[in-house]
Amino acid sequence: MENFENRIDLTEFSNKVENLKTQIASIIVGQEGAVDLILTALLADGHVLIEGVPGVAKTLLAKLTAKLIDAEYSRIQFTPDLMPSDVLGTSVFNLKTSEFEFHKGPIFSEIVLIDEINRAPAKTQAALFEVMEERQVTVDGITRSMNEIYTVIATQNPVEQEGTYRLPEAQLDRFLMKIKIDYPQPQEEYTILKRHNENKQLTKLTEIAPVISKAEVLKFRSLVSQVFVEDSLLKYISEIVIGTRKSPAVYLGASPRASVALLNASKAYALLQGRDFITPDDIKYVGVPVLQHRLMLSPETEMEGHSAETVCKRLIEKIEVPK
Repeated sequence: MENFENRIDLTEFSNKVENLKTQIASIIVGQEGAVDLILTALLADGHVLIEGVPGVAKTLLAKLTAKLIDAEYSRIQFTPDLMPSDVLGTSVFNLKTSEFEFHKGPIFSEIVLIDEINRAPAKTQAALFEVMEERQVTVDGITRSMNEIYTVIATQNPVEQEGTYRLPEAQLDRFLMKIKIDYPQPQEEYTILKRHNENKQLTKLTEIAPVISKAEVLKFRSLVSQVFVEDSLLKYISEIVIGTRKSPAVYLGASPRASVALLNASKAYALLQGRDFITPDDIKYVGVPVLQHRLMLSPETEMEGHSAETVCKRLIEKIEVPK
C-alpha cells in the first residue's frame, strides 16, 4: 500500500470492515469483489441489486450481510401473484374499535431482502418506488417514515430467464449499484465441494452474530462525506456520465442521479481501501456496477449482442484519466 497519511483516523473502521469480511468468508467461498461492492453500497447509503443465475449464493450473501448488522431484518419472496398490499401492508377493520387499523407489510424493516425481485409484475415493483427513493410509505393518505439505516438488498435472475419481468427504468435508477455474481472459479468450486463432503460448512448462518451496530453504520457513513475529492476527479466523473449520453451505442444515458451515485460510491470504496481521498482507480472500479443498470442500449447494440456491462467498460476506458 502507498505511503500516505490520512486526515481521518480509520483504525476502528478498518478493524470492523476486516471483521465483517472474515465472517462472510467463513460461510461464502470467493466472491470477494461482490462483498466489497455490497459494503461500498451500505457505506454510501444506497440500495443494491444482485444479479446471477440460481445457485450462486445471491440470497445467502444478501442475508448474511443483513445478519452481520445489528438491524431489524425482513425477507420478501417476490412471485407473479404478489400484490402491492402484500409488500406495503393493508388497513384492516377492527370490529372492537370500529376503526381501520394499518397492518404493516414486510417492507417495514431496516434491512429488507427482496428475493427474485423480477419475478413480480410491474404493479408490485412500482410499490417500491416511494420507499426506495424517499424512505417512506404512503398508504390511505398517511405517510409512514423509515429510519436512517433503511436499505433494500434485492436479488434477480438474468432477464433472459423464463418467468421474469424487466424492472422499470425508474426503479433501476433507485439502486445505487447492480452487482453481478458469476459462477465460482474452479478452485473455489473445489473448496465448496470439499467443505460439503467433510460436512464442514464452517459457520452456520444461525450461529452468525452481528459484528457492527446500527449506530456504527451511521457513524461510518458520516465519514464518507469527509473523503477528499480533487476537482479534476469531479470533472472525470461528469465526463464518464456525459459520455453515456453521447454514445451512439446507448439509447438512454445515465442521469445526474447516476453522477452523484458514482461520486458517493467512489468515496465509500476509497474508505474501504483505507484511504480518505479517492483516486481514478476507485471511480473505474465502481463505475460499471453504478452505471450498467441505468443505461438503455440502442436496438442496434443489443442486436449485435453487446451488454450494458461491456458498453460501460468501453465508455470508461475512452475517457482520459486525470494526471
